[in-house]
Amino acid sequence: MRTTVRLPPDLLAAAKRHAADTGRTLTALLEDSLRLALTTERVDAAPVLDSLPTYGTGGPWPGVDLDRGAAAAAAVPSEGEG
Repeated sequence: MRTTVRLPPDLLAAAKRHAADTGRTLTALLEDSLRLALTTERVDAAPVLDSLPTYGTGGPWPGVDLDRGAAAAAAVPSEGEG
């Protein structure tokens, strides 16, 4: 299939040189580059965490609602407080 792609002149020149240096046509270089980008740049897939490690026992401090971030932060003692 034929299509038109607009590239900055310096990028096109570098791509042509790289294609010639690697014994490929510009088309083959563009195909390889697009395939690589499409298989390695998955921005829509968020990393999946199995579970977060926990330390100690129990849960949040009494009266702390973890769904309310500001309240949870206020309940944590500052350095020097016990």
